Amino acid sequence: MPPSDGGVSYSSYLKVDSLLSLQEPLSQGPEHDELLFIVIHQTYELWFKQLIHELEMTQTVLRRDEGHRALSLLGRSRTILKTLVSQVDILETMTPLQFNSFRDRLESSSGFQSAQFREVEAIFGRRDNDIVRHLSTEGQSQSRVLAAMNRHSLWDDVLAYLSRRGYGVPPAVLNRDVTQAYEPDAQVQEVLIDVYRNNPAEALLLEALVDVDEGIQEWRYRHVKMVERTIGHKMGTGGSSGAGYLISTLFRPVFGDLWEIRSRF
Repeated sequence: MPPSDGGVSYSSYLKVDSLLSLQEPLSQGPEHDELLFIVIHQTYELWFKQLIHELEMTQTVLRRDEGHRALSLLGRSRTILKTLVSQVDILETMTPLQFNSFRDRLESSSGFQSAQFREVEAIFGRRDNDIVRHLSTEGQSQSRVLAAMNRHSLWDDVLAYLSRRGYGVPPAVLNRDVTQAYEPDAQVQEVLIDVYRNNPAEALLLEALVDVDEGIQEWRYRHVKMVERTIGHKMGTGGSSGAGYLISTLFRPVFGDLWEIRSRF
């Protein structure tokens, strides 16, 4: 029942009826486990949306020199990544036989086509125009990812922030072509070591970035093992190489400079 005063209710605010109408299994019956598959992946997309929201705000507050605010936002992003990882546990309750009971209904659809995750990767600095061709041409999927790959990454904003705080980030790095992937830089690493040794407050920000980076790597690893557990080394839906492609993404840190300096303390 709606509130007697005609105001906002729990259901109307959250659009619960619309939300619950979005799960539409395609298998005959339908197969019992297809609903779980849909709910988990729709939930992932909602968390990706929130993660983009948090990361974009992190970039905004860094540009305002609000490092303390960036620290809390990165902490939230790390917690979201932990939630993504934990949800793999639920998906892994589905056996290979259960997944294969409806897998053919997925046709060419694939998690490889998640535009929002590609946007997350672009915010973190990935620059790979080839991935865009796998995205739907409907809506704004391609344009959003391309736009993210053509503006400053989160790491670019971190380095600019440190520069404004008086650290000697090389001008060539600050003025680089942001449409190209960033490569770890020895001079930047010297700056980061200086921060760690002499500014505990800013070092906390750098450690929060390491937390997020580790969270992304944990997510990739659990995703790989889930796929291997469910379909082995079969070709993935949508024509991807399945586990083979995912394995190739492992152990590639987002913020390479922060990992390079670990052995120097």
